[in-house]
Amino acid sequence: MNKTLRHTAVFFGVLFFAVLGRATWIQAASGESLAKDPNNRRNLIEAFGRPRGDIIVGGRPITGSLPTPGSDLLYKRVYTDGPMYAPVTGYLSQAQGATMLEGVHRGVLAGSDPRLHGNVFDALIGKKAAGGDIVTTIDPDTQKAAYQGLTDLGAKGAVVALDPRSGKILAMASTPSYDPSVFTGNSAEEGRAFTRLDKDGNKPLSNRAIREAYPSGSTFKILTAAAALEHGTVTDINAPSGLPARYRLPQSNRTIGNVVPDAQCDKVSMKTAMQWSCNNVFLDAALRTGVDKMRETAEKFGFNQEHFIPVRASASSYPERLDRPQTALTGIGQGSLTSTPLQMAMVTAAIANDGKAMKPYLVEQINGPGLSVLERSEPEAHGQAVSVDTARKVQDLMDHTVREGTADRVRMPGVTVGGKPGTAEHGVDVRDERPYAWFVSYAKQNDGTSPIAVAVFVDPKDMNIPESGIGGGRLAAPIAKAVMNAVLKQGT
Repeated sequence: MNKTLRHTAVFFGVLFFAVLGRATWIQAASGESLAKDPNNRRNLIEAFGRPRGDIIVGGRPITGSLPTPGSDLLYKRVYTDGPMYAPVTGYLSQAQGATMLEGVHRGVLAGSDPRLHGNVFDALIGKKAAGGDIVTTIDPDTQKAAYQGLTDLGAKGAVVALDPRSGKILAMASTPSYDPSVFTGNSAEEGRAFTRLDKDGNKPLSNRAIREAYPSGSTFKILTAAAALEHGTVTDINAPSGLPARYRLPQSNRTIGNVVPDAQCDKVSMKTAMQWSCNNVFLDAALRTGVDKMRETAEKFGFNQEHFIPVRASASSYPERLDRPQTALTGIGQGSLTSTPLQMAMVTAAIANDGKAMKPYLVEQINGPGLSVLERSEPEAHGQAVSVDTARKVQDLMDHTVREGTADRVRMPGVTVGGKPGTAEHGVDVRDERPYAWFVSYAKQNDGTSPIAVAVFVDPKDMNIPESGIGGGRLAAPIAKAVMNAVLKQGT
């Protein structure tokens, strides 16, 4: 072999091994990242190449797969009662991705979860498994009552209903909502539909039930009462407080009055203060309990942490550093304290469950093809938020508030109901917005257990009602009552 041929052979040999090395590197080191690259159309073709599993409510699917002729993406997602269930399902779109349960359980629904392969050999030869189903804890009648209550009111708002005994989420509604079906494909029209929703100032794509936190107003007084009783700040809920009706904040000239006439709140007990939502008693209870013990109790109910249901729920906030006036204001659910509707439902459920807080969950079980159960959820305690004795004293306060106070709109014959309305300013320095309206409540069965606790949040900003008509008892309580009735009539 002459010199030129030898050099040529060496060159092509080096080139061959360089190409082989690069190919090996791409497959071994970069293969996974390239496979997951959102710009890799093969992923879309695979994801939308066949029908998916479904999300199940009340034994029936509320999702489906629709053929899309003329596209290499063979199927797109469709939804039954889309706006009502959107906070639960989220959406799966060929162009916009996936959210909520569609996103969290994407692998199961698509059939790519390893648990769905019949055996190792099937996985090795690339045999495609059928998608599994996600069975939710949502009760269809309860969800309908929650969603219909909000839509009939024509308000921005949210409802969360829990089973206090287990933590099951029975309803999770948010309005205004949207129909995921209108943008699940990748057509120009569907793209425009998503853009309109995304830019809508009413934020229909936002899940107000778990992703947005607001001042909770007077509904937080049930937690203030629990903290004060648990830490011995208040020992007798019937003892007169001796506090004047108009309460002067410490280190301040600001005085805070009450919605009811001051005479109804002057020197009253905690029980009467809860009955008429008197601010003075709860401002003072939070101040004397102290920021550390108030925050400790709030955290035992679930504040200051995200919750995964399995969808991520935003953390509610009881701040760490508060001065004395700010600490007092948290006692009435104001100041820098914020809560999601899910969190206030958790507080109410824990009170109803004799102080034991359960972790909320949205998925009952995950089924594989042929209804085989891959995974089943079990109730799990978040912890004992307060003692049984403390919880039952707060129940007494809430029951009394329904029987003879500001929560009377949820009274039901033959049923013990505890409740608390709330009206909340938007923040310490925000005075030009209409206040939020809240209502939290629970209902008990004859055996003393509670199958339902509910939190209702209403933002009346765009509602055509006078500000004097805004209040948790007026706007939110009828929705809470309808939701509780939906559960109680089933005798669960």
